[in-house]
Amino acid sequence: MAVSDGVCSPQDETGRPSETGAPNEIVDRRSETGDADVLKDEAAERSGIHGWLDGIRSTRTGRLTLKVVIGTIGAVLVIGGLVMVPFPGPGWLVVFAGLAVLATEFHWAHRLLEFGKRTLSAWTAWLGRQGWSVKILVVLVAAATATAIVYYGLKLSLNLDLIVEAQRLLTR
Repeated sequence: MAVSDGVCSPQDETGRPSETGAPNEIVDRRSETGDADVLKDEAAERSGIHGWLDGIRSTRTGRLTLKVVIGTIGAVLVIGGLVMVPFPGPGWLVVFAGLAVLATEFHWAHRLLEFGKRTLSAWTAWLGRQGWSVKILVVLVAAATATAIVYYGLKLSLNLDLIVEAQRLLTR
């Protein structure tokens, strides 16, 4: 039965109502206060952020608002992180943080985040098994790539040639 039928069903392992049956005490509480209020109270009894989020999800408006807010914050983080990826800094960290935010509401983001974690783990395990020469080569290639991206990024966007500026500073 549905929650709106006035019958509360026990919760499954996710904390959401299941379709199997209901204890009498919860049915009485629902008839007195209304379905949404009881769901909020049950969610508040759970601890931490999961209880808070379940309280918001207990109403249709709260569920939609939470998806929009989480989607917006997560998208801003992912897009900002992707913009930062070519430059030195925490680009990938911000992308993974954005995916973690999105994964709280969207299953596709959770799957993508798990794929990213597996790939990163496999890459670090592979790099860990390599000798010092390969590790040094990877660091040199990464540094050269970052240097080229910064150089051409400044030259093409701000028309600032770092080599010419460095020569100008050295000849003073």
